[in-house]
Amino acid sequence: MTRLIETFSALSDATRLGIVERLMAQGELPAGDLASDSTISGPAISRHLKVLRNAGLVDQRIDGNRRLYSVRPESLRAIASWTMDHRAFWEASLDRLDALLQEDPDA
Repeated sequence: MTRLIETFSALSDATRLGIVERLMAQGELPAGDLASDSTISGPAISRHLKVLRNAGLVDQRIDGNRRLYSVRPESLRAIASWTMDHRAFWEASLDRLDALLQEDPDA
């Protein structure tokens, strides 16, 4: 559960979520590309990437003097698994709410 909390915490920042989404869409990218297309500085991007690495969301690979980043699919699977585990609860809750609303149309 601790890893999942770290994952959600890391993704709660719009910049970090954007980095993960970009890596998912475009695949492995160098840190310089992530910084050049952003309105924040290179050092700030590096700090965000460190948070994402520490949360287990991205991997870093060194190629010469470049640092390449990619999404770790297993971390995204953990989010999907948690979501699916709770799906039944939410569906049942929404079904109960719908039934209550059907009983009292003024609600």
